[in-house]
Amino acid sequence: MTARLASATTATAHQREWFARVREAGGPLALVNADAPQEIFRAMDIPYVVNQWWASIVAAKRQTQRYLGLLRDRGYPDYIEQYSATSLASAFEDDPGQAPWGGLPAPSIVLGETTGDASRKIFDVWDAQPGVTYYPLESAAEDTVPERWWELMPHRWEEAIGRDRLDLLTGELTGLIRFLEQTTGRVFSETRFREVLDLVNEQQEWNRRTRDLIAAARPCPIAVTDGIPSVMVPQWHRGTEWARDAARAFHDEVRDRIDAGVAVCPDERLRLMWIGRGLWFDLEFYRRFQESHGAVFVWSMYLAIAADGYLRYGDDPLRALAARFAAFGDQLYTPPWSAEWYVKEARHHGVDGVVHLVSDDARGGYFTTRALRAAGIPVLELHADNVDARTGGDLTARMTEWLDDLA
Repeated sequence: MTARLASATTATAHQREWFARVREAGGPLALVNADAPQEIFRAMDIPYVVNQWWASIVAAKRQTQRYLGLLRDRGYPDYIEQYSATSLASAFEDDPGQAPWGGLPAPSIVLGETTGDASRKIFDVWDAQPGVTYYPLESAAEDTVPERWWELMPHRWEEAIGRDRLDLLTGELTGLIRFLEQTTGRVFSETRFREVLDLVNEQQEWNRRTRDLIAAARPCPIAVTDGIPSVMVPQWHRGTEWARDAARAFHDEVRDRIDAGVAVCPDERLRLMWIGRGLWFDLEFYRRFQESHGAVFVWSMYLAIAADGYLRYGDDPLRALAARFAAFGDQLYTPPWSAEWYVKEARHHGVDGVVHLVSDDARGGYFTTRALRAAGIPVLELHADNVDARTGGDLTARMTEWLDDLA
């Protein structure tokens, strides 16, 4: 087995140290969804914890079932949007000694889009907790769908997304800034904000280079379980010099491994793509089939969306930030935005098959599978929740049977 990436272990250590400082500091704290405009909080020096990151930590520490039990004990469902509901369960923590990383501090604001009835109700329960305010953002749609959106987004995002959607979110972000200034006493500086956005773009340019290196490499030089923390921990800190430099270090380490001929699986025979959120309750799944089938996961959405989904250049910084998130869900979940992108990425990485994790709240999953199969790419659908081990049955057996047929 190849050694872990230094960038992965460094990023994980940095996140643990940062989280400990946040717990000790007190003061205003935001809980934000992964697809929320975190750059505003960065520019105002307001610390934030990403909702789905915390759920992944809870799952990796085998605490999800206990947390879902805290919801169930209070009459809330434990089987709907578990990925988002896990953090809510932290508000009802009754055994801090068991809590991962010391437990989630109580936020003063939660931020997320109203993407569905269940999601909205999760945030409404947050809003009912003492000292917590939910700041909602609308989830807008547009009839016109751009072709090859990933080519338009860096500079021609107004054309790709549409004026009305951008007007709406820009106005909402203006209101968010005013709300944060009034409630925290912090002052928003456009100069600082521009610096943050410049650093984010630098970071994503490095991620794009790294994605392309891995796509072209034969054999695959890194494990996807290393690639995820190497890209995502810096994503949660984007807008900082540390995050920009971490993305560059990740790129350089991947390049050096390729130059040295390092293979995560020396007997690589099948290149696989994982569509969906990380399977946080069983991360070994991604390497379980290397010895038996020579099967290597060479793609996850985390590095790929960093490469194609975040770059935004323009003279109006707040509108550029709105452009980063106004269609973020479309890029990952709404056909034909998402379906065409997944086909493009599958071809770019030369995959032999796709494993598609479809959860109960998946949007557009059927169309993604259909588009890939229409392109001649075999797909295995695994219907399971990515943090709830009760779902999905024997995923390893299903995967083994599919790989036997694929090989």
